[in-house]
Amino acid sequence: MTAGTIFHGTRTPLTTWFSAAWFITSPKDRASALGLQRVLGLGSYATAWAMLHRLRTAMVRPARSRLSGDVEVDGTFIGGPRPGTRGRGATGKTIVMVAVEHVGTSSLGRCRMQVVANTKIATLARVIRANVEPGSVVLTDGHQSHPRSLTDCTHKPPNISASGRAAHVDLPGAHRAASQLKRWMMSTCQGSVQPERLRAYLDEFCFRLNRRTSAKRGMLFYPLLVQSLATPGVTEAQRLARTLSTTPPTTPPVVKHVHAGSLDIRVRTTPWRRSSVM
Repeated sequence: MTAGTIFHGTRTPLTTWFSAAWFITSPKDRASALGLQRVLGLGSYATAWAMLHRLRTAMVRPARSRLSGDVEVDGTFIGGPRPGTRGRGATGKTIVMVAVEHVGTSSLGRCRMQVVANTKIATLARVIRANVEPGSVVLTDGHQSHPRSLTDCTHKPPNISASGRAAHVDLPGAHRAASQLKRWMMSTCQGSVQPERLRAYLDEFCFRLNRRTSAKRGMLFYPLLVQSLATPGVTEAQRLARTLSTTPPTTPPVVKHVHAGSLDIRVRTTPWRRSSVM
């Protein structure tokens, strides 16, 4: 029954897995493995940690649609303060590309975050191609790699240096998402995350951020369970290889979700309810 899902091969009862999924989605901040162990009464910290990372792999829907419309794309650096050069020349930090779409004039839509090894043209082109719909308008800063990496989109770079304004004024969405990510990571990680585990935390953050307007926490719990049944289980070696990879996953075509045929209900004919007005 659990083959082909993240629950494959588990010896933990499914009711415990469901409780873990609720424990992850119910708070606004991220859940810790130690807290999950205490709440569910698990025997070891390793079990709680493995359950959290399995559930995080299910937080990305494979057939999700790409961002469209006006999309801000910018980079940020994750890692503790280090001596030396600041900004793009900093060493010992992980580069994360942030893409956020606009909804209306000031609202922000969906968000995507991807770990990258560098900011070269080929790298940025793969990230944008995997996360932004062709024909969209992409807003970036004045980095020299952006114009040549946007082959299928319209590039609209604001001249930040000439305007004299701060970068967050012209690219508010990307900077807001990046600052929220860093504050969110400070809640339980104290800002320290191993680079090989960062991708899993980015997936969880985007899962929460893209559903921030849900009035009820069940709107996060239900899709997590649905995606858990559609996500194949991975071993620890596969999970580590996935988190270490800086190549964005290929985006498959969007699949329209339909309910199972067993849910089809034949509509009864009720001619007495039809209007007789000519």
